[in-house]
Amino acid sequence: MITKSVHTLVNPQNGELAFKVFSFEDATQFDHVQRLNYLSMILITEGEATLKADFTDYQVEKNTLLCFAPYQPFMLAEAKGVKGVVINFHPDFFCIHKHHKEVSCSGILFGNIYEPPYVTLNNDELNSLLALVEQMKTEVQNSDLAQYDLLISYLKIFLINATRIKVAQRPEVISNPDEGSEPYIIQSLKDAIEQHYRTRHSAGDYADLLNISANALAKVVKSYFNKTLTGLIAERIIIEAKRELYLTSKAVKQIAYELGFNDEYYFSRFFKNNANVSPQLYRDTVGFAKGEEY
Repeated sequence: MITKSVHTLVNPQNGELAFKVFSFEDATQFDHVQRLNYLSMILITEGEATLKADFTDYQVEKNTLLCFAPYQPFMLAEAKGVKGVVINFHPDFFCIHKHHKEVSCSGILFGNIYEPPYVTLNNDELNSLLALVEQMKTEVQNSDLAQYDLLISYLKIFLINATRIKVAQRPEVISNPDEGSEPYIIQSLKDAIEQHYRTRHSAGDYADLLNISANALAKVVKSYFNKTLTGLIAERIIIEAKRELYLTSKAVKQIAYELGFNDEYYFSRFFKNNANVSPQLYRDTVGFAKGEEY
């Protein structure tokens, strides 16, 4: 991959990436599955590609911002003339969960199993975000007083603006959709998953709850989300497990029990199969009890 002006900050305590911003002129870095232990945003300024994320394919093109949570698998396939900018940051550098009230991007830009992991931009929105990127690049090279605070400020503004854009386009990501804005069965399924994902883990459970055959529900889900119902349920469980692993010091066994798993080892296998990393490694590389330090 051809890159320009790579700017990186490293955590001096562990030598791991804290913050990185760079431009790229082809997408070869992303032509295989990425599973990064930090958050990543890719701002596509030119070209088009097939985004493969969470076992789903999306067609993306210029003026698109892609957003991925730690260890969320993604890649760009069949890329044609793709250029853009990447912003990577570790939760140790800026935790979107701890600062949810300030930026409100968790569940909108990141970690929403019901929405594609990207937002489309018009030219003015793109240029506004690119201006912030240039400020970040400048500040990374500046070791003067309050460098960290300024970088965090630019990142917050970037996240807030991107969140506002997505909410303006799709207000249902933060509110209950109006009657008829999406199929009633889909509204009911989303409500059921949110209410029962800790105790009901099988597709058949939700078919029973909604009084519909498992095959019929599976077809509706595949058509609407381009995902399997089993995959949708698993994603919701994994999102909650990741939050617990990152934000608390609870034992893995306790987290497993609270998510409806009586066997810690079965939960660990379930987590690794869906997140491609063990619960303990996720905690070690993404964070440990950060929410309890404040």
